[in-house]
Amino acid sequence: MDATALDNLREALRGPVVTPQDAGYDETRSIYNAMIDRRPAAIARCTGTADVRATVAFARQTGVDLAVRGGGHSGPGLCLVDGGLTLDLSPMRWVRVDPENGTAQVGGGSQLGDLDHETHAFGRGVPAGINSTTGVGGLTLGGGHGHLTRKYGLTVDSLIGADVVLADGSVVTTTEKEHPDLLWALRGGGGNFGVVTSFTFRLHPVDTVGVAVTVWPVERTADVLRWYREFLPAAPEDLNGFFAVMSVPPGPPFPEPLHGRKMCAVIWCYTGDLDGGRLEDVLSVVDEPAPPAFHFATPMSYPALQTMFDELVPKGLQWYWRGDFFDAISDEAVAVHERYGRALPTALSTMHLYPVDGAAHDVAPGETAWAYRDAVWSGVVAGIDPDPANADLVRQWCVDYWTDLHPHSMGGSYVNFIGEAEGPERVRSTYRDNYARLTEVKRAYDPDNLFHANQNIPPSTT
Repeated sequence: MDATALDNLREALRGPVVTPQDAGYDETRSIYNAMIDRRPAAIARCTGTADVRATVAFARQTGVDLAVRGGGHSGPGLCLVDGGLTLDLSPMRWVRVDPENGTAQVGGGSQLGDLDHETHAFGRGVPAGINSTTGVGGLTLGGGHGHLTRKYGLTVDSLIGADVVLADGSVVTTTEKEHPDLLWALRGGGGNFGVVTSFTFRLHPVDTVGVAVTVWPVERTADVLRWYREFLPAAPEDLNGFFAVMSVPPGPPFPEPLHGRKMCAVIWCYTGDLDGGRLEDVLSVVDEPAPPAFHFATPMSYPALQTMFDELVPKGLQWYWRGDFFDAISDEAVAVHERYGRALPTALSTMHLYPVDGAAHDVAPGETAWAYRDAVWSGVVAGIDPDPANADLVRQWCVDYWTDLHPHSMGGSYVNFIGEAEGPERVRSTYRDNYARLTEVKRAYDPDNLFHANQNIPPSTT
């Protein structure tokens, strides 16, 4: 990058502009997935909207590739571009709760833990993710699902407004009355339309929830999945449970003899009445598919549930993932899950099936950019390990698992689970009939495709 231009950018920003020559550059460019090793020419750490506008203007005027970073959880590392400019929102971590109106406004660099902490003080929450370190921005713009989805829908179903810096440098506030087409696109269309400096969410009642973990030997995967595929969709929306194949972590609440053993599991969240042993009554059925090797249930604050996996998968691991939507779990898919569950390549590698039914089905496919309102599960295969020497091992296991499972899917994926270099047709399949409208919104708000370092939706040409 031109040194004079960079000096001008530094003068325009309140936050620092970090380049490869600066101390702390490697830490600043590091993201959640350590398999990604990209070297931006500059990282603009924006402290507010003025910084964001100046950075967008710099990218537009110089023609440099621009990427936007929120929480830095992008699996394929789309928040970094080699030789380009990263607009880093991570200094913009703040949450303001309006308890009277039941809303929360959230800075574009905030993480789920920031949101959960502030809203929990008022007995409220937003359905979003399963790790407190996930960025609010990236998760929301992709659609967002988590422990509360069956009860309260997708994250975007609670998104009621946003402040956005557009490609031309202007700032708009979008609601269902102002720039409604932009809000529609932000509800699942990814980071294609501008830089969101703040999100406004409708809040929902959530305080103490019932949490349970049930694990069975991996050899019983077929029995458990055949039971789970029938039980959960018919269960009350207060009960959420995602299915996993996994290795038991070496720590509580799991007994030591199970540590490291390959298992299948369901991680439950119950938002109903917890008085009188209600959680135990609801989950008394876990013996039906096969006797569990371990079952643990307890009341827990919602923020505590959201942090439960943080230490297990901290920043700095090698990750490779791919996903798909499913409206059913066929017998053929069951066989694939059992085969690859037995062949988990490392202790952290896993597969999750997240429920996206219940309240998420109350919204029509065309009401938001998220098109798969008929999906029942959002699946992800994730190869994970701390050792870079195992990167190829976990990547190949993930690709093979996904390749064998994909024919039994609905064809598209949660956009945040699309892996590296899956191609434009994969993005198109994710948005189904909504894709054409998204290209039109893109043309209206970013006709030159300035925001292209993402799962890109090019502007329409007609």
